[in-house]
Amino acid sequence: MAVNNLIASQSCVDRIKATEELRLVGYLCPAGVPTDGWGHTGPEVRVGRQITLATAQANFDGDLYRKAEQPILNSVKVPLNQNQFDALVSLVFNIGAGNFASSTLLQKLNNRDYAGAAGQFLVWNKVRDPHTKQLVVSNGLSARRAAEKATFETAVA
Repeated sequence: MAVNNLIASQSCVDRIKATEELRLVGYLCPAGVPTDGWGHTGPEVRVGRQITLATAQANFDGDLYRKAEQPILNSVKVPLNQNQFDALVSLVFNIGAGNFASSTLLQKLNNRDYAGAAGQFLVWNKVRDPHTKQLVVSNGLSARRAAEKATFETAVA
């Protein structure tokens, strides 16, 4: 299916929300970045800042399109099925458009190496320790990436 005809499915949205967990008070994520809502970051986010559910939902909707769907639509040049698109949306929502744009995953995908691209999901399982500044494996990200890879590899009936 042409990529420009795809949007994140409701099951994708539900999985991202379940993984990100709603937080109505700003906190530092494991990478040390001020975060609120469902994984929302930005200059307005501060630790301890309270937001409403409506604000969290509006931020999520904007982030989903601007930070995940749109970058995929702009950079993927090969056909995707809904599951492949959903897996990419979940990944890009978490790792960011810049990281995705320069990733081996995207290179492999645009070269029609779908199996190679699927394997690259597992590479994105690390966070930068805010104290040591070193990349460390995150068990939570490892599980998320394995689920995204499985979704990416699942044919649409």
